[in-house]
Amino acid sequence: MSTWRLPSVFEPSSIAIVGGSPRERSAGRAVMRNLRQGGYGGKIGWVSPRHRQIDGIATVRRLADLGWVPDLAVITAPAHLVPGLVAEAAQLGVGAALLLSAHLGPGRDAFHDAIRDAARPHGMRIVGPHCLGIVSAHAGINASIAARAPQPGDLALVSESSAIAAALVEWGVSRAIGFSKVVSLGDALDVDFADLLDYLATDRHTRAILMYVERVADARKFMSAARAAARAKPVVLVRAARPQPAASITEIGLRALAPADAVHAAAFQRAGLLQVEALDELFAAAQTLSTVRTFPGRRLAILGNGGGVGLLAAQQLARLGGTLATLAPQTVAALDAVLPGGWSHDNPVDLVVDADGERYGAAVEALLQDPDSDALLVVNVPTAFTSPLDAARALSGALQRRAPRAARKPVFAVWLADDDQALAELHRAGVPAYATETEAVNGFMHLVRYREAQQALMETPPSLPADFAVDADGARALVREALARGDVQLDPQATARILACYGIGLEAPRAAADPEAAVEAARPLLAAGRTVAVKIDSPDIAHKTVVDGVRLNRGSEQAVRDAAADVLRLARERRPDARIRGVTVQAMVERPHARELIAAIADDPVFGPVIVFGRGGVAVRVVDDLAVALPPLDLRLAHELIGRTRVSRRLKAHRGERAADERAIALTLVKLAQLAADVPEIRQLSLNPMLSDADGVVVVDARILVGPVQALHRGRGHPRFAIFPYPSELERHITLADGTRAFVRPVRPEDEALFREFFSHVTDEDLRLRFFQSVRHFSHEFIARLTQMDYARSIALAAIDADGAMLGAVRLHADANYEAGEYGILVRSDLKGRGLGWQLMTIMIEVAGWMGLREVEGQVLRENRGMLAMCEQLGFRITPDPDEPGLMVVRLPVAAPGTPPGGGAA
Repeated sequence: MSTWRLPSVFEPSSIAIVGGSPRERSAGRAVMRNLRQGGYGGKIGWVSPRHRQIDGIATVRRLADLGWVPDLAVITAPAHLVPGLVAEAAQLGVGAALLLSAHLGPGRDAFHDAIRDAARPHGMRIVGPHCLGIVSAHAGINASIAARAPQPGDLALVSESSAIAAALVEWGVSRAIGFSKVVSLGDALDVDFADLLDYLATDRHTRAILMYVERVADARKFMSAARAAARAKPVVLVRAARPQPAASITEIGLRALAPADAVHAAAFQRAGLLQVEALDELFAAAQTLSTVRTFPGRRLAILGNGGGVGLLAAQQLARLGGTLATLAPQTVAALDAVLPGGWSHDNPVDLVVDADGERYGAAVEALLQDPDSDALLVVNVPTAFTSPLDAARALSGALQRRAPRAARKPVFAVWLADDDQALAELHRAGVPAYATETEAVNGFMHLVRYREAQQALMETPPSLPADFAVDADGARALVREALARGDVQLDPQATARILACYGIGLEAPRAAADPEAAVEAARPLLAAGRTVAVKIDSPDIAHKTVVDGVRLNRGSEQAVRDAAADVLRLARERRPDARIRGVTVQAMVERPHARELIAAIADDPVFGPVIVFGRGGVAVRVVDDLAVALPPLDLRLAHELIGRTRVSRRLKAHRGERAADERAIALTLVKLAQLAADVPEIRQLSLNPMLSDADGVVVVDARILVGPVQALHRGRGHPRFAIFPYPSELERHITLADGTRAFVRPVRPEDEALFREFFSHVTDEDLRLRFFQSVRHFSHEFIARLTQMDYARSIALAAIDADGAMLGAVRLHADANYEAGEYGILVRSDLKGRGLGWQLMTIMIEVAGWMGLREVEGQVLRENRGMLAMCEQLGFRITPDPDEPGLMVVRLPVAAPGTPPGGGAA
């Protein structure tokens, strides 16, 4: 339901409190007190069947007795009464219910199902239960049991924990940091993180969102909302993991490759969220975001009157991966002119211990003009020579005098003196002040990482090779055969064939039922001068090393015979329950300069399949150098995954050894992601070791575990991917009126060059009609917004001719409730009159039905007669835009979705 009726939660015109008593610790009484003290101007009613009045306020026995229907009902009654009260409120038409009551589930006496069943048929939203409540500061609403109300501000706080929410509110009050919204989700029976991210992303009072997260219930919904919100404003979160239940042997292997913490962190990073490690970091991020806007770059200049503190700040900066700025020569010259000869002549800039306010101001002015730094950290250490207040005033004055070109450079402060006047001066100047240099550098890096996450969301990946082709049907058939036999682990031959379907090289293993058959399989390899590996072959033994089931470098027939007999004996002794098929014989791979890697598909219970990469070999878990990414992947994301491991440094050229073919590794990871998309029955796949050198990659050993599909997500798209994959089912061929054939497909992130060339064939007038303004410069950011698709709620389709030229495109963006979608369309100016626009509009309407939308709408300039005429012919209802006299609003109801569109020629 997403943002459906959330205005009833945050902007209600009337509120009813249900429950309460004259007791001092009464939750209902606390909510009423907070509402009245907060200055809420709407209508308030109080429902209490046991008390005629509380604190001089008359009550009624039932909601129906109010004589009016509240937008929001705040229910604080005992748990066993809540389902009935929810049912009564829903039947009356109440927009939302805030459930502060505890002990509603889960457990033997859980009431969750009854509450859902009562609310959902009427569309009533539920916040909670077991929560602190909500605060909507700009609306004067404090419907919570918090001890104090936050002042209005531009930070929104969403917390799964009531205690954390209360602590953050108290922290904000003590530091004069305000909040736009505060929400405690509690059990999150209905309204969840994704709903609130969708709502807050467009909330004009909210500049940044802070979250305390323990669990993500619906990964796809969360990822779609998080990516949309992160494009609009900073989202910072801290996560505390809940204890996990005991795992089976297979699950232990999966979790070892991809621990839940690593998967969550990868998901948050992919969505463009900034994750911090602890509450104090979240506090620091809140303080920074409340005063400092984001900025480009990561080069920090440090200025202070104490060299030691500056060096500690530089050390923390290096630890966090920041960059200590190298001062420009003109900056050094400017500082030489205003500082004594004993200054450091380097960054950090040491003003010397006797620095006064005048010296601070002159140095700050010079560093604000420095072209080779992106931000400034100013440190003040209390001494007998320096007044903290004078230094603060000097900094404030320098900021007021700074030149326009330096206006965007942010300034951070560490004032180690306990001086309220100095801190107040910094606050008035909009400078965040920190207690230590560590906190200040953390705050700087929070903004750096947020900015880089935004850049990553807008980056265009390199194109895949033209010969990137897979045999998905062949792989699916092999997996279906294994499942029909009841196999959990594929045999080595099927594993090799599946990898071959995706162009992943594996030295083919040869099956042998006994030692003599092993010798027969090894004979041609031995005759060619190669050595072989002998491995146990059992569908029930996932890890061969557990039963000592691998023998390497066997160079004679007798050695092969002995090795086969030995591994068969040990397997039967150590796993008498296992089905033993025999052994496999495989040629040893001789790559003396290769790096041992691992590439894998693991399965997370929340986010589904994930791609794992890192240092491989038998010590993979001991070395603990693994990184995780959510599919689907492109080459940019694959390279980024590689770069997050320590082994990535070993892939570079060193000591005369050539660099490994990193692109071949990245392409292998993309192939694994595609395999996970094509065959959701694959529950785990491990390529370990995978050898990489300058000549490419080769897999030495591989295993695949399979199982029936256990869908994590309903509806369209891959049943297990948290991120909606490329919707190939929307591809189709069409024929234009002049006989030209075109291929219509969803837009991909790598289509930037295609769009840039397309725009060169569109007249200025047509661009103005499409974008409602003159467009003269197509920046990377502008085109990236057209090509970066979520596919879950935003889809664009491009028509491409046989020569690869783009002819036109149509875009459809669904609202957060999946009720309506806004469209946009543009066709090359030299192709008008050939029916392309009509066909793209028709396809767009079909896609809207496939997405489950009820309506398509758009805004069209009054003068765009061609588009208005086409909309009229397609059945759109056309009305003037009430807010924009020059625009018309077009709307079309969408038929219920049938079969997925695409596949046929028009």
